[in-house]
Amino acid sequence: MTPLLAMYTLGHAFVPPPIHAGGLRYHGMAPLVCQCVVEGLFKPQSIDQVECYEAALTWARTEGFICAPETSHAIACAIQQAKKAKEEGKQKVILFNYSGHGLMDLSGYDAYMSGKLKPYALPDEELLKTEACLKEHPKAEKRKSGKW
Repeated sequence: MTPLLAMYTLGHAFVPPPIHAGGLRYHGMAPLVCQCVVEGLFKPQSIDQVECYEAALTWARTEGFICAPETSHAIACAIQQAKKAKEEGKQKVILFNYSGHGLMDLSGYDAYMSGKLKPYALPDEELLKTEACLKEHPKAEKRKSGKW
């Protein structure tokens, strides 16, 4: 990646805690996804690692595929949206990206199924501390025309 592409980030010095999502080891989102957030097309969500693995197991039991931990976040969000639509009595098309298998990540599934994986929320103090280095960085701009 080049620093010329704007993205949401926690800063290059961010060190994730030793949790499931921390294994992703990247401090930012893809520039294209970030611009979709700026444009209001996407809304980022945080989902606890335990809920993600719960969703991954639901997926495996119903679809027959073991998803990658990264993909479990998308599945958990899709399940949340499906439940919300059902509660509201609405029919919705819910689209998500299934991006990989979890055969290389079975230790995470083992940790979840053996009760070793615990809920974790990054403390606000940690976020504020790591975001301090970003104060002087430029912000992404919304496109000025209605055309791509």
